[in-house]
Amino acid sequence: MSTIRAVVVDPNVSGRLALRDVKAPTPAANEAVIQVAAISLNRGEVRRSSIAEAGWRPGWDLAGVVETPAADGSGPSVGKRVVGLLRSGAWGELVSVSTHSLAELPPSVSFAQAATLPVAGLTAYHVLLKGGSLLGRSVLITGASGGVGHFAIQLARLSGAKVVAHIRRAEYESFVKDAGAHSVVIGEDLSSANQYGPYHLIVESVGGNILGTALGLLAEDGTVVLFGTSAGNEVTFNAQSFYGTGGTSLYGLILFHELRKESAAVGLQRLLGLVAADQLHPPIEIETDWTQIAEIAQKLLDRSYLGKAVLHVK
Repeated sequence: MSTIRAVVVDPNVSGRLALRDVKAPTPAANEAVIQVAAISLNRGEVRRSSIAEAGWRPGWDLAGVVETPAADGSGPSVGKRVVGLLRSGAWGELVSVSTHSLAELPPSVSFAQAATLPVAGLTAYHVLLKGGSLLGRSVLITGASGGVGHFAIQLARLSGAKVVAHIRRAEYESFVKDAGAHSVVIGEDLSSANQYGPYHLIVESVGGNILGTALGLLAEDGTVVLFGTSAGNEVTFNAQSFYGTGGTSLYGLILFHELRKESAAVGLQRLLGLVAADQLHPPIEIETDWTQIAEIAQKLLDRSYLGKAVLHVK
């Protein structure tokens, strides 16, 4: 097979995303060729697609079957069901994936469930690792109705934390409560979260005045982990309150930086185990065919659905 179908940026079509014929992958020695069965969308790759040059191939999350194992003998064997992660280009019929970014699926975990885990699940996992032991400690999660937020609520609850979720729209309250939030704070600001604090860990992805307030809600030795700024990059905060608490810190998290220290395979295997044990529930809101990629991507940007969208590659 010299060509495959893949999602590429095409500025001349509505939504800028389309299925096109591209060159089939040529794997490196440590890469397996995966026949992709399902993909999942994330806001970051979709945003880049809106400005990327023609021909760029988006896609981070994928799940499928090993068609050709890695030549160096590492990773899963032919026919194994796997989930994987790429920096770009995951949305294709066949893709080459480094074996340190692949994990084998337990029999009870579907392709759709697995496809939600790489970016959203691993981001939540690595954010919570920054808090150390969470048993009996208060954790605040902003932007809690998103994919990362939903996973973070579940994982923090499993870790024994007292989980407070912040959302901006009241209609999302049941969504985050069902995920496991003990308390919910609603509104455009974070001031009312003070009643449940101070916090050992704050999972932050909003930025702007939300981050400014969050920095003043930390307990001694507490940490804000920032992995997004959906509401604004400029932040004003009370510096005296922040440093005066003692031992507080602000950590900037980029997933691909974290994966230099621990391979994606490690975290993915742990998350898959929780899904298989029915302890972690991927929040799949939309499940459809990948020919709908442009429409679903626009819905993601418009925030017209909660949780994750999974597209099946056929």
